[in-house]
Amino acid sequence: MVAVVKAVRAPVSPGWLRVLVARAAEVPEVGARLPAGDWDIAIKISGDRELRRLNLRFLGEDHATDVLSFPTGEKEDGAHLGDIVVSWPAVIRQSRDFGHSAEVELGLLVVHGFLHLLGWDHHSEAEEVEMSRLTLDALRRSSLEIAMRRLMNPGPPG
Repeated sequence: MVAVVKAVRAPVSPGWLRVLVARAAEVPEVGARLPAGDWDIAIKISGDRELRRLNLRFLGEDHATDVLSFPTGEKEDGAHLGDIVVSWPAVIRQSRDFGHSAEVELGLLVVHGFLHLLGWDHHSEAEEVEMSRLTLDALRRSSLEIAMRRLMNPGPPG
C-alpha cells in the first residue's frame, strides 16, 4: 500500500503515485529487495521549507532539497518500509530546468526515494550509474521519459 499526503496544492493523483510505485516494484532487482508479502510506504508532497527543515534536522544540511527518504529498515511481511517527502516547488523548478513535465520529474523523484528506502545509494559513480539504470527502467514501465541530461548515463538498457 502507498499512502499519499499532500501538504501543499499539487495536481497529483494518489492513484497515479500508487501505480508508479507498483510498476517500479516490478523491476526485478527492486522486487528482490521487497518483503515477500505485504509492505507499505508513505509519500508526502510538501514544500521547500519542510524539506529544508528535514534536511537540516536529519542530515545537518541547511538547504532545501528535492526529495528525502526515511527508511525504517524493516523488510518482513506487513512492514512499513519508510517515508518519502518530495518538494512540489522543486518538482516544478526542475521540470522546467530539464525540459520535461512535472509528472515526469515527480515520478523520477519518487522512484529515486523508493530506491533509497530499499537500500540503494549514490555515494560512488558506480552506485549512481546503478541507481540511474534502475530509475530509468522503473520510469519506462510507467511510460515516463526523462530529458536526456537529467540522469547520469547508465549505459545501454539491460
